[in-house]
Amino acid sequence: MNMSIVTPVGQPTRPVGTSAAPPPEASGRHAHAAAPPAPGSGSARLPAPVWVIAAVFVVVELAVSGRYGFLQDELYFIEAGRHLAFGYVDQPPLAPLLTRVTDVLGVSPTAIRIVPALAGGAVVVITARVAVLFGAGRFGRILAALITACAPLVLALAHLGITEGPDLLAWAVVLLCAATALLQDRPHWWLGAGLAAGIGLEDNNLMLLLLIGLAAGILCSGHRWVLGTRWPWLGAGIAAVIWAPNVAWQATHGWPQLAMASELHQLNSSPGAFLTGPVTVLAFAGVLVMPLLVAGFVRLWRTTDLRFLAITSALLVVYVLVWIPGKTYYAEGTAPALVASAAVAAEGWIARGRRPGVRRRLVVAAPLVSIAISAQTILPIVPIAYLHDVPNLDKVTTADTFGWPQLTRAVAAQDAALARAGQAPTSIFAGNYGEAGALDVLGTADHLPPVLSGNNNYWMWGPGRASDRIVLVVDALGWLRPYFAHCRVLTSYYTPYHVPSDFTGLDIGVCTGPVGGWRALWPHLQNYG
Repeated sequence: MNMSIVTPVGQPTRPVGTSAAPPPEASGRHAHAAAPPAPGSGSARLPAPVWVIAAVFVVVELAVSGRYGFLQDELYFIEAGRHLAFGYVDQPPLAPLLTRVTDVLGVSPTAIRIVPALAGGAVVVITARVAVLFGAGRFGRILAALITACAPLVLALAHLGITEGPDLLAWAVVLLCAATALLQDRPHWWLGAGLAAGIGLEDNNLMLLLLIGLAAGILCSGHRWVLGTRWPWLGAGIAAVIWAPNVAWQATHGWPQLAMASELHQLNSSPGAFLTGPVTVLAFAGVLVMPLLVAGFVRLWRTTDLRFLAITSALLVVYVLVWIPGKTYYAEGTAPALVASAAVAAEGWIARGRRPGVRRRLVVAAPLVSIAISAQTILPIVPIAYLHDVPNLDKVTTADTFGWPQLTRAVAAQDAALARAGQAPTSIFAGNYGEAGALDVLGTADHLPPVLSGNNNYWMWGPGRASDRIVLVVDALGWLRPYFAHCRVLTSYYTPYHVPSDFTGLDIGVCTGPVGGWRALWPHLQNYG
């Protein structure tokens, strides 16, 4: 019979009845770590405000989910969901599969964003649960939930139906399971970590960074003895089995995600990204919350039992800042641990003060004020007519979610005009997967010709039986000119209200007189990025 004894953080005890004992360095623990309440006891329960905060988070996300429109990646994933496979050029299969599930509710931004909104709410609750493990009291648990719910990064990722929302949830579950297994000596939780890691790997390969970071953190801390037990390896085996179909797909298709990784490195390694990266990586929860996060990291490092998480976080940050500084959110998967530790540190700071009430109000105000300042730049709150006046507008979460129906109508108008002139297009070629996705998803009522692109998985899907006799071209005239006798601009598309989108000022043209069929041209049109 395998019974577990739950002890405070800093004093883990192995299950009664096991023959193996941790080495001496694993049993002598840091004295100043706060003791977590016993799981299942009243004191271990999350306060009602935590659940309220998580519910409000989900409600707000869904309430604004349809105000602007789809992001280009969402349109692409909807189309990818119509071509189900074990893998794609730029991501594993889970995100496209989820679009097939939510498709029963209709093709709309709100439908595709239900899953990420719920994932974000779950991350809020999990962060509070991690705070319990770290020794947080009632206020600390509520504060951890509040910081997470107000974090601009979490709000942004949970707003969009892309890989990052489920990815953030998978990371949070892995951290919770691993921390529970180590801090409360519950080895079976490694199986939960493996299950979450496997699902996370089917959503985004970034999960590998967390697993490598965790392994390094455990190896370099007093928990290294656990690697000599079977449980972490059983969890790793579960993750590997779940991930295997995607690995097999990548192997049989020439490992395209390695090419994508190289391309992303080139695109996100500018001098400006290296300069701003260190600040951005700490600003995920709001500028005013940064001092709390620093205190949280210090606490993780100083607490022997939690140092493995400090090492994990540090390794992820260093990797991202060195390899791909333009994508600092890649390092934010350990946010639940950092925020939970920050909440415990804040409780200690409040208790040490002569005016704890004032300190408490300052700590609560930090995330609230931070999100009040930044909400208009990351959520669709501002009326569209005034978007061009918003400073520091986040194009990914706001500006780039506007204008796709208008672009589709502009292309449909040119298609109809050419048809009336006796030159009906036989296919459409788009320069970007988002443009192609918009035409495929939103242009069904316009009966457009086949939509093609050489960008990402559109290239993998190929031209099919489409003809290249008369090609309507969207944002790709320079790309196709070498392969056609005649190419000309018909019009240019600009987003309404002068919204500063990445997809404005696009040329729409026509190419005729191909030098060869699509099949002959296709190998020259590949573009990953």
